[in-house]
Amino acid sequence: MTLKIHIDDGGVPPYEQVRAQISEQARSGALPVGYRLPTVRGLAESLGLAANTVAKAYRALETDGVIETRGRHGTFVAAAGPAAERELASAARSYAERARRLGLTEAEALTAVRDALRAAYGE
Repeated sequence: MTLKIHIDDGGVPPYEQVRAQISEQARSGALPVGYRLPTVRGLAESLGLAANTVAKAYRALETDGVIETRGRHGTFVAAAGPAAERELASAARSYAERARRLGLTEAEALTAVRDALRAAYGE
């Protein structure tokens, strides 16, 4: 198992290509939980990119819970389950607080969520 990234000259920015490819490999299991990623500088050099480009991709991946940085120890593929659950719980809390501030009843807020879920999942 090794990280495989290919950067092309299409319309997609290089940082987004790096982010998307690492994310897909982590979610598919090609990069297992705990896999140590190259340093920002090391990956940038191997891909012929600026270090800031790779750093931007790593920041986005960390925000998404795909990777975690452990200080001087490096950057690793994170366990997807707990991070995804934490992000979902945070989004749910934010939604509930906003619905209450807008004066919606619980039933109205739940109806809006059900409608959004049906639209997102194509049901």
